[in-house]
Amino acid sequence: MSRAKELFIIAVDPGPEQAVGQGDLSLALAGAELIDLVEAEVVTVDGDRIVPGGRATPGDRLLGEAAEGLIRQPPYERIEDWLWRRGRDLAAAYRAALEEDGELTRKRSGRRPFGSERVEPVDTPTRRRAAERWEAKEPVLADLASAVGVDAGRSDDEPGFDDDAVTTVLAAVHDAVMELEAVRQRRTIENAAFANLWRGP
Repeated sequence: MSRAKELFIIAVDPGPEQAVGQGDLSLALAGAELIDLVEAEVVTVDGDRIVPGGRATPGDRLLGEAAEGLIRQPPYERIEDWLWRRGRDLAAAYRAALEEDGELTRKRSGRRPFGSERVEPVDTPTRRRAAERWEAKEPVLADLASAVGVDAGRSDDEPGFDDDAVTTVLAAVHDAVMELEAVRQRRTIENAAFANLWRGP
């Protein structure tokens, strides 16, 4: 199973109390895909650029789509640009794929029959594997989850990553999520100012 699918399952599992934003999760999923592609030697990272390699497309459908969408002409795509482009609505794509595979089930929150609907992971080998890696605090999975506000209980003094490419991608994910939060805050302030204009003195 891809790391991106593991991340999605961890993010929607009812265990974590924090609500994960779809935009944040989409950016982190794009980062997870890129790390999977790096580890499968489908791409390499040169500075802040994604350089396609010669390896075959991964068997996972969504990872395959990610690989097919790579920009193959120099100067190649920047990691940050990839996260925003590939990440657009990616959380919804993973939700649909996992539901189709029987890995997620829809549940209504609250007692009302028309309450808001959410998804939960089904107790499958996929979920159990994701939970095992989460409980073992697999470093990359834990770092991606922390970017979207799900805490794995990692300490600040844990060692860094051996792979420079992975470190570069993870840093880009954190930067992109912070940038998205800054955009949200700016819109909130602008909307509040606009509402005050209409209210008048």
